[in-house]
Amino acid sequence: MSEKLSKYIGVNLILLVSILVFTNSEAQTRSLFNGKNFEGWHADIPKMDTVPKTINPFIIRDGMIVSLGAPGGHLITDAIYKDFRLEVQYRFAGKPGNCGVLAHASIPRSLYGMFPKSLEVQMMHLNAGDFWCIVEDIKVPDMETRRGPKEEWGITEGKKRRVLNLTDDSEKPLGEWNTMIIECLDREIKVWLNGDLINHGFECNTNSGQIAVQSEGSEVEFKKLNLTPINKISEKL
Repeated sequence: MSEKLSKYIGVNLILLVSILVFTNSEAQTRSLFNGKNFEGWHADIPKMDTVPKTINPFIIRDGMIVSLGAPGGHLITDAIYKDFRLEVQYRFAGKPGNCGVLAHASIPRSLYGMFPKSLEVQMMHLNAGDFWCIVEDIKVPDMETRRGPKEEWGITEGKKRRVLNLTDDSEKPLGEWNTMIIECLDREIKVWLNGDLINHGFECNTNSGQIAVQSEGSEVEFKKLNLTPINKISEKL
């Protein structure tokens, strides 16, 4: 067996163990962030590969993860997760803009040389809850109304990858904390914002992966990133 193949098998066995340990554990909520450092996470910032002295846009401030918004990239969990409820508390620290949480992330830089293969739950101001298909796909009711003409759908560059949310009116006023709940079970994803159901998709291409947050234009503070194993999607909060 080649050294490269051995390494590949070893890494994937570790990831498989991570999935099994998580999905078979008791349903206890735990934070993905220890409040002190980025243990359990890694950053993927393409610009840092080629431009000397490029800053890492992910920092820790006052016990919170902060995405500075530039340069673009992602903060990604080392472990793979499935069948979970993710509670995210966030706010725009200054001027509102764009950011997102990625579920089922896998192959890095699969889209536009930056975005990992994943299903994005949008956090962009006034558009929170949209799904963005990033080399993965998902279905919702009223697909043509919420995604556009079927012949233009796709999961790669130049295709209609955006699936509109159910409401744009669920965000708190700027400066206040938003609570986003993302439930992923098998190939179903359900999203609430501040208690409102804002999206619900099914038949996702995959049912597991890493979790990531974005640096994509605006400074965002993350006060909470809590994960709970689930075996049932909630009917309501």
